[in-house]
Amino acid sequence: MASLLEAMSEKIVILPIHGIGGISKTTFARLIYNDPKFNCYSQVWVHVSQRFDSNKIYKSIILQLSGKEGLANECKMIHSRLKKLLCGKKILIVLDDLWEDNQFLLLELKDMLYHDDSNITILVTTRSELIAERICTNLQPHKILPLTNNMCWDLIKQRSGFKDRNDKEQLMGIGWEIAKKCGGVALAALSLGFTLRPMNFHEWMKVKDSDIWNEPVSKDLFLPNHVLASLMLSYSYMSPCLKPCFTYCATFPKGHNIVKDDLIYQWIALDFVKPTKLLSNMELCERYIVQLLGLSFFQQPVSPKTSEAYYKQATFFTMHDLVHDLAISLLGNNILDQSKQGPCEYWI
Repeated sequence: MASLLEAMSEKIVILPIHGIGGISKTTFARLIYNDPKFNCYSQVWVHVSQRFDSNKIYKSIILQLSGKEGLANECKMIHSRLKKLLCGKKILIVLDDLWEDNQFLLLELKDMLYHDDSNITILVTTRSELIAERICTNLQPHKILPLTNNMCWDLIKQRSGFKDRNDKEQLMGIGWEIAKKCGGVALAALSLGFTLRPMNFHEWMKVKDSDIWNEPVSKDLFLPNHVLASLMLSYSYMSPCLKPCFTYCATFPKGHNIVKDDLIYQWIALDFVKPTKLLSNMELCERYIVQLLGLSFFQQPVSPKTSEAYYKQATFFTMHDLVHDLAISLLGNNILDQSKQGPCEYWI
């Protein structure tokens, strides 16, 4: 914040935030985004993802600044409208999860968001240090460092209700070993902590000694194997009824705001939910939502919603990119991954 405030006299300030997958780059950006010092700024949050589409980014910015979706598809009209909306304003823009490393495209992006009469502050989250260096302006990129093992253990203790357990002494050493396997990644510690909550001593041992830790789960250079391994472990201990409900969420694009009620009706329509004598379909779905939030498989979204009345009343969730990757890997070839497709509008 000190660095940003010092640089705010500039017309455009870009602060890249980089680090490995799951290291809490988005959480860090959210803290800045919600800081009271930016209350007087118009605010925009754009999930960029792997398939870079500059017009899609500009349209999202236009929608969030004006409250109206741009109908124009021609580049000149999009650019003209964007420039008018940027003129004479203080604006904070978050470009979350940027993967594009083409210098010319990044320069074009910076030029489009620059305006002589405006004060534009841009936060960029990315896994790549190279991208961070290429898009930065007068501020040095900020690298998110891994948590210490002690920090991971603290998160696991919080999520597992450790302080209220009668077998704390027995579990202390095992929990510490599990914390070390999280590799300093908060998402891994949070998910595992919630998974461990109902487990006994022997089940904690099974988690610690699981073969999943040694299996090659990820080919991503920016994503250490233990991160997806921890998520895979949490998934493996899900109830059988919850598993298809979770993997179905892979059908939504990365960064998509999932409407809670819509999702519940889809689960029921697809016969994923089996009512019991004690619980109705809706009550079971509410429990599933709570479970997925506890695992950090669902998160509360950051980005503003459209101005339509329906969306003002709705509850939204998003999925962390790594959780989305897990869901896609579990479905295998049974899903069309839009992030790797051309510009199409429909999902199957």
